Amino acid sequence: MSTGEKSCRKRMATLAVVHDAEPAIRRPHDIIAPPGGRTGHRTVRKGPIARAKWLTASVREDAETVIAAAFDQAEARDPEHHRNWVVLIDGATHQRELIQAEAARRNVTVHVVLDIVHVIEKLWAAARCFHAATDPATDPATEDWVGAKAARILAGDAHGAAHDIRAEADRRHLTDDQRTAADKACRYLESNADFVHYDQTLAAGWPIASGAVEGAARHLIADRLDITGSRWTVPGAEAVLTLRTVISNGDFPDYWIFHARQEHERLRPLPDQQIYALQA
Repeated sequence: MSTGEKSCRKRMATLAVVHDAEPAIRRPHDIIAPPGGRTGHRTVRKGPIARAKWLTASVREDAETVIAAAFDQAEARDPEHHRNWVVLIDGATHQRELIQAEAARRNVTVHVVLDIVHVIEKLWAAARCFHAATDPATDPATEDWVGAKAARILAGDAHGAAHDIRAEADRRHLTDDQRTAADKACRYLESNADFVHYDQTLAAGWPIASGAVEGAARHLIADRLDITGSRWTVPGAEAVLTLRTVISNGDFPDYWIFHARQEHERLRPLPDQQIYALQA
């Protein structure tokens, strides 16, 4: 940064991905290996595979607008609301409320699922209250602790996992400061209790992780807008982001034909164009 320039001037982009996927039924141990590792006697079942992905993102519009655009795309694919609509979230209350409000406005039932990756991140933070902050590869005890709690949550017992974490903190007589991350993880699970029924979600064959969004955030936004030393105006960043979504969605050829036609009309207007009046 140059002299006098203020830090923390980043602007958050809002991103949504809509895709189709065939249900793929799994069990908790297809996601998390049991203690001691897998036996190899049973093939690990693969999760749902995203296809026909459609992306939208903005640094100018608010989250409500981006979510509405995602619902527009979903309704275009399923106008009669016959299919199962599964919405993966990261646990942000405002985000969840916007999604539920949009679903109610359109009279569509959505199945909201908390991204398991965010849950596991909270568990890793909680594990540091009980284990030293070392590399998991050299500290299998920490990895086993996280894996056991995650497996219990995947089996549908999030409340039991939270109870065990608090009980362990009590048993070790941790101070309030020492158990901050553990209590935070427990509150996270309890406040999102309605969205962590992973046993039901896995049995239905639905996705439990938002890999499509995380991948899009990297190649759509970070690889271009977040490069070292870059500086953007909001209109400039919005234009680049819009163009990248058009390319990612496979719409660039159609867009370029439209763009070329508009430019031609702007630069070479018809002789009698001035006599036409715009109609609302």
